[in-house]
Amino acid sequence: MKRMKRIATILLAATLGCGGTALAQNDPTIMTVNGKPVTRSEFEYSYNKNNNENVIDRKSVKEYVELFINYKLKVEAALDAHLDTLSSFKKEFTTYRDQQIRPSLITQDDVEAEARKIYADYRTRVDYSGGLVKAAHILVMMRQKATPDQLRQAKLRIDSIYKALQGGADFAETARRCSDDKGSAQQGGELPWIEHGQTLKEFEDQVYALKPGQMSRPFESPAGWHIVLLKDKRMCFPYDSLRTSILSFIERRGLKDAIINQRVDSLARLYGAKVTPAQVMDSLATAMEARSPQLRYLVQEYHDGLLLFEMSNRTVWDKAQKDETGQQAYFDKNRKKYQWAEPRFKGIAYHTRTRADVKAVKAAVKGVPFDHWAETLRTTFNKDSVLRIRVEKGIFAKGDNPVVDSKVFKTGKKPQPLKDFPFDAVYGKRLKVPETINDVRSLVLADYQEQLEREWVDSLRRKYGVTVNDEVVKTVNNHH
Repeated sequence: MKRMKRIATILLAATLGCGGTALAQNDPTIMTVNGKPVTRSEFEYSYNKNNNENVIDRKSVKEYVELFINYKLKVEAALDAHLDTLSSFKKEFTTYRDQQIRPSLITQDDVEAEARKIYADYRTRVDYSGGLVKAAHILVMMRQKATPDQLRQAKLRIDSIYKALQGGADFAETARRCSDDKGSAQQGGELPWIEHGQTLKEFEDQVYALKPGQMSRPFESPAGWHIVLLKDKRMCFPYDSLRTSILSFIERRGLKDAIINQRVDSLARLYGAKVTPAQVMDSLATAMEARSPQLRYLVQEYHDGLLLFEMSNRTVWDKAQKDETGQQAYFDKNRKKYQWAEPRFKGIAYHTRTRADVKAVKAAVKGVPFDHWAETLRTTFNKDSVLRIRVEKGIFAKGDNPVVDSKVFKTGKKPQPLKDFPFDAVYGKRLKVPETINDVRSLVLADYQEQLEREWVDSLRRKYGVTVNDEVVKTVNNHH
């Protein structure tokens, strides 16, 4: 109850907005984007996170200001497009935010209390049902549809084993040699500690009827014939010896989440019937973000990042991917940019099982558009279970493929033959420059996306007002 009241107090404090004025006095505005102020601490959070010592392309504060402005402008565009109202966005953002908030609703004491509750229930069940037994057994397995002769042979075998044990044979050694339960046989027939309800009823009835050190007569279960030696019997183990296992069980079964859900539901009931668990989480998030700027910026970063990704995908990435006319126009205008410093080979390097297939491959793709070669070769030569050829298709530079290097670029180094495919060949043409956009489409697409990105940012800078306080910029990471 004290913990619930403390959480309720935090929520109330957030509602009242405590501490905001003092924070603002020490955290000046570094820039304003579309009329919205950005604090120095928010900028520092982003700058320091993206320019730590592990970053190769580290930026100066001045350089990062421009990147940060672009980032904020794109988020404003996403907000104007109402992407934050999409149900898919709300669901993904809320899920992430709650992952940051929910751990605050549970402590190690809560987990320990749950572990002790689980142990108490387990101990009551174990002790009430007769405790735990430690047994070793020898199994002669029988199939469910065994023939009368197989049943007779199994009975003869278990009786023979039992007679040997009565004559003084070592139980563990006999289990290693004779038991069909190979897992326990390696341990001399020894099984883990057993409680009632864990194994076959016929087996448990026999084991629990024995005294420590006593061996059963052969008995039958659905698994086959058994001989059991009871090694020990006891009540439940103490809590400390099971604690680690119980904590692992809590983790595996997601019981922490169950505790948190119960706590959220309790808070909702505390505030009245009209308050939902979702509203409790909203209030708790507001409270915790008010108390922790790092958390606030982490959550804000994810919020804005989701918006930025979706807006960029719509405006740049996906748009460029689908705009083949725009790609072609960009290629036609910038052909010189995609000329190669050295010739390339456009075609296939292939390996065949027989010499006859070397010519057959060339005949199969002759006159076929280059983009269709792979499918043509697959259906012609490799549609059955046995592969006739192995092929690598593409546009090769010197050093990309040993067969192309040897047969096209004449490097003089003979490629290592493939096992079962001893005949190497190439088919295609040597090019000095790309023939079509398809020869360099991935490069063109990347460059076209960059152009759309620049045009988009330019339009955003014209659309939204941006002001930067240079004096505050100078104090970044230098005001303590």
